[in-house]
Amino acid sequence: MTARNPLLEAISGGVELIELGQPFFTGMPCSPNHPGFRMTLIRRHGDMVRSDGGSAANELIVTGGHVGTHIDALSHVSHEGLLHGGVAADRAQRGGVFHEHGAEHLPGLLRRGVLLDVARVHGVDTLPGGYEITVEDLRAAVKHAGTQPGSGDVALVRTGWSRLFGDRDAYLGVASGVPGVGLEAARWLAARGIVATGSDTTAYECIPPRAGHAVLPVHRVLLVESGIYILEHLALEALADSGLVEFAFLLAPLRIVGGTGSPVRPLAAVSR
Repeated sequence: MTARNPLLEAISGGVELIELGQPFFTGMPCSPNHPGFRMTLIRRHGDMVRSDGGSAANELIVTGGHVGTHIDALSHVSHEGLLHGGVAADRAQRGGVFHEHGAEHLPGLLRRGVLLDVARVHGVDTLPGGYEITVEDLRAAVKHAGTQPGSGDVALVRTGWSRLFGDRDAYLGVASGVPGVGLEAARWLAARGIVATGSDTTAYECIPPRAGHAVLPVHRVLLVESGIYILEHLALEALADSGLVEFAFLLAPLRIVGGTGSPVRPLAAVSR
């Protein structure tokens, strides 16, 4: 007799999928450090009509790899010339693509996800611009959730900032800065052994007001020192409203050979 697959058994009764990503559209907010997303119809219905009356439309998409909801590959950030694992960045990027740590090596993920709702523990819809999330904030979120991220998990940090996604200047914190995880909080997460972490902001980490090309120490700790993937521009309001703090996290990055990141559509799955 064939043994029953426990994963198939778990989903046989139906699964609810909660969107964790933002929609992609021309003019959506993105970091000024990256080329923005643009889409247009390159062929419209009626431009060419087949002999049987059929017609097809298609689009042209131009985008940076770190625009919209996306995941950072380990090639994205270096420190003192080195990528994760001591790989020399100048050697790895020769020829216009990365030969090590490229986006084609980003893993597909089906992991336990944990929501650390820092905005909720502060009793606010959105954290203030430029607010630095501390270890104490994460511990308070863990206490609220009743569970904490552990080895191999994905930790999602909610600031409430995705509520501002429709207002480009507000979302990018042009005047206010953007809330995010601080250096010691990032080290606390890394010590838990997580595989990835993400937030509902443009840079994951705290960006002070009018910081311009801000230094990114949290990216260094997570990507370079720890080999932990970073997700940015998440949409966490539906997940927060559901009351879920623990869920199955699904992610499938594009296999962009030699790239530094990939657009993604993350999902939270829960049994109905």
